[in-house]
Amino acid sequence: MESQTAADKNSLINKVNTNLQDFWSNLSENKQSILKKIWSILTYKWQWQIILNAPFLVIWVLDQTIPAVHSFDMQLISSLPIPIIIKTYMGFS
Repeated sequence: MESQTAADKNSLINKVNTNLQDFWSNLSENKQSILKKIWSILTYKWQWQIILNAPFLVIWVLDQTIPAVHSFDMQLISSLPIPIIIKTYMGFS
């Protein structure tokens, strides 16, 4: 496989953008309006997906940036009345 340089990737992106703009300008007004409606429905659903996943994203970011979260989890798990055998299988003892 040949690897592409940044300039090659940028030129490829520019070509794709130009082709898409040409395609859009060649469409009739009716087809453009239909595609706009389809795009608005898709983006509406994407907006809901982002809204519903945002809390998990915040939790993940906090998990990655604050190391005290892991020590709290370990203290919490070790304080639970879980049998020693299960804790060893889970790697907490």
